[in-house]
Amino acid sequence: MSEFDAIFVGAGHNSLACAAHLALQGWKTGVFERGAIIGGAVQTREFTLPGFRHDFGAMNLSLFAGSAFHRKYANELKAQGLEFAPVADCFASAFPDGRWFGVSNDLEKTAARIAAFSAADAATWRRLVAAFPAEAEHLFRLLGSPMSARALAGTAWNLWRKKGIAGSLDTGRLLLSSPRAWLEETFESPHIRATLATWGMHLDFAPDIAGGAVFPYLESMANQSFGMVLGKGGADTIIRALSGMVTSAGGKIVTGAEVAEITVSAGRATGVRLASGESHTATRAVIAGVAPKALTGRLLPNGSGDAGFDTAMQKFRHAPGTMMIHLALDDLPDWRAGAELRQFAYVHLSPSLDAMSRTYQQAMAGMLPDEPVLVVGQPTAIDPSRAPQGKHVL
Repeated sequence: MSEFDAIFVGAGHNSLACAAHLALQGWKTGVFERGAIIGGAVQTREFTLPGFRHDFGAMNLSLFAGSAFHRKYANELKAQGLEFAPVADCFASAFPDGRWFGVSNDLEKTAARIAAFSAADAATWRRLVAAFPAEAEHLFRLLGSPMSARALAGTAWNLWRKKGIAGSLDTGRLLLSSPRAWLEETFESPHIRATLATWGMHLDFAPDIAGGAVFPYLESMANQSFGMVLGKGGADTIIRALSGMVTSAGGKIVTGAEVAEITVSAGRATGVRLASGESHTATRAVIAGVAPKALTGRLLPNGSGDAGFDTAMQKFRHAPGTMMIHLALDDLPDWRAGAELRQFAYVHLSPSLDAMSRTYQQAMAGMLPDEPVLVVGQPTAIDPSRAPQGKHVL
């Protein structure tokens, strides 16, 4: 038996970031992962052929690069080998009519592409980009705010103080709107609307899901303003750096160690029992990076002590599944819509908002969509180190 200040169940990137932070504050941390490899959905492995490194799940690391954690620990992460691959040509969509549209971090390039579909939309895009820095301040503060009444009230007051009632209502409308409502109100070209709406689908916000508009807005404006970043050599660069931070600060990471139960005494988590029979104690915290139903069902067989919380966790509904296909290629796709698509990190194939809505509803009904939304990741267009010379992963 070992004693820790904090024990983590699962070694995904969120658990590792928290463990690194606490370890650097002097806490004795232990991370227990049932799999043979840490990282959760952020893994890079040779799934197809030797030398071809594929991101298992996450590819875009822009949110991590822009996070408060990265701002605070950029030097420590870099010392552990973290390296990004900047992306200038971020995302695009190819359409059945042979046309395409893409967002690059060069405003003139993007605006010219939009103007080919709609001069009015190009002017709208320029206005949105100009207003984005001020709007982003409020949105990122809200999205990063602790979920407490006091913190949210402070964020709302700051928004009202800087934008007034009318401006605050505009921000509120964006946060509550569906992607379709915002896109149809803002842009006239169906091609532009469809290209931006795909970023709602990345996060399982189909065109008609309330609250989803903010994600196409943020991703498109952030990519235009700052570009995008991938991990140099693979998304697992953040996992290697985070695990290095944990262990160099004295923390312990154990793989092949399935946690069977979180032990509880007097309503307080006190440690974990492994499937092997080993037990470990935690004097200050047990932090579980697991699915909600696994937490209150398997890991806490007698519940957390909060009946309302337990019920909410058991009723949690996951979004539709995503099928991921990894390919090792001799060359990038020969895009019929235009050769320039070969230089984009992402190319989406989904022709319209209606097609995305149908795909989502079919998936929610347990059906295979008749026209799936395809997200084609081309990381070696940005970072050739992921494949043998002249070859590509997709």
